[in-house]
Amino acid sequence: MGWFEGRNHHYPLRVFYEDTDFTGIVYYANYLRFFERARSSYFRLVGFEHARLWGGDDPMAFAIRKIELDYKKPARIDDCLIIITTYERWKGARLWVSQAAYRGEELLVTAVSEAASITPAGRPRRPPKWMIETLKPYLKPE
Repeated sequence: MGWFEGRNHHYPLRVFYEDTDFTGIVYYANYLRFFERARSSYFRLVGFEHARLWGGDDPMAFAIRKIELDYKKPARIDDCLIIITTYERWKGARLWVSQAAYRGEELLVTAVSEAASITPAGRPRRPPKWMIETLKPYLKPE
């Protein structure tokens, strides 16, 4: 599940054979999966479980609206990575997130995403106040 250092969540990840292409390099689209796991683990550590949010009295979920990745160096099979996730700000139904994949001190990939909290019908909705208050200490100060 990882750990926090200040506002940053650190998620350790091992690159497996299934994550790579035939050359042993991580297939580019798999970084999306790595970053998703890290965002979900972050939420779980602060007390937001996706299944409980969706199955509660006031169901909601999160959907990525936009994401931009910048590939700097490749990760390879058996590498130990750390995904660092920082939730930046929340406005209305939108939540901005910065992420980076490191192998030791080496920066491999960065991502900036915008997520939207949504209803079961897929419409944007503001998250409940308790959720915003819980996440407030982890957001960039205004």
